This record gives sequence, structure tokens and C-alpha cells, in this order.
Amino acid sequence: QVQVVESGGGMVQAGGSLRLSCAVSGRTFENYVMGWFRQAPGKGREFVSVINWSQGTTNYADSVKGRFTVSRDKSKNTVYLEMNSLKPEDAAAYYCAARWLGDTTYNYWGQGTQVTVSA
Repeated sequence: QVQVVESGGGMVQAGGSLRLSCAVSGRTFENYVMGWFRQAPGKGREFVSVINWSQGTTNYADSVKGRFTVSRDKSKNTVYLEMNSLKPEDAAAYYCAARWLGDTTYNYWGQGTQVTVSA
């Protein structure tokens, strides 16, 4: 059974940093893609970043490019989202998700972790 568990959320002042973690288990994730998404109150879910588990290639939403960095540690089966220069508009529930490289739909989702950014 695949499990996706996020952690690391919290409250930070604008300009501060947080590192989110996403621990995955239950299968091998070679040829999988790990994505980070966020959803603020009253808004739809928004893509943040993605990393290819096998190759380590990454992509980012324009809104976070240059401020956020996604990485993975295969030995720990964990994906990280390093968030710097946080802005109030970054405040949201952040979700980690996994999908097979050949799919367009993310099949496995975590429960989310809350990020609050005060001005």
C-alpha cells in the first residue's frame, strides 16, 4: 500500500524559509514523478513543482521559480521542497503526490501540510 506523508509546514514571517518533506513508501518509485501542489482557502489546487524520481530533473511554477527548490533523497525515500523568500501569497496547504511517468493523473496523495506566512 503506497503511503505519502508530508511534514514540515508551519508559520513563518515573510522573507523566511521552510523545508517541507514528503516521505513515500509502499513500492519502488523508479519511473515515477513526484509533484508538489498547494491550495489556498477559496482557491483551486495549484501546481508548484515536480521532480523525476529516477533522473532528478525538475520543473517549477513561474510563481516560485528561483525561490523554491525540489529535491529527493532516494536512500530515505523522501522528497523535499525548500522554500525561501516566502511571501504571504505562498500561504496554503501543500500536498505531495506521485504518479507513474506514463500517466497524466497523480494517483497517490498525501494529507497535506499547512504553510502560513505572515506579512
